[in-house]
Amino acid sequence: MVRKPKSAQQTVVTREVTINLHKRIHGVGFKRRAPRAIKEIKKFAEKQMGTNDVRIDTRLNKHVWSCGIRNVPFRVRVRLSRKRNEDEDSSNKLYTLVTYVPVETFKGSQTKNVDE
Repeated sequence: MVRKPKSAQQTVVTREVTINLHKRIHGVGFKRRAPRAIKEIKKFAEKQMGTNDVRIDTRLNKHVWSCGIRNVPFRVRVRLSRKRNEDEDSSNKLYTLVTYVPVETFKGSQTKNVDE
């Protein structure tokens, strides 16, 4: 009997990535920039990790809003963690937690898998 391997979407994994917010909120009006940036981070995490349930850490939210609603940072370095959902009655088995990673410069930073 051949065993079916586990899907990569079902494993718990953590990645550190840089999100270019500047290109994602280009052309958005001033009063919608920071809220749109948060939505774009969620959309990016959902696509990267393959989970519908995406949770944004408060420090990341504060960093995006740090310069006000209009002046969103051009880039942000985040850690995407796909985790098991402890809530039994939830429809999703996994969720993604997006946390802020402070960096000095974005030069040469690439996506990397992080061991927790």
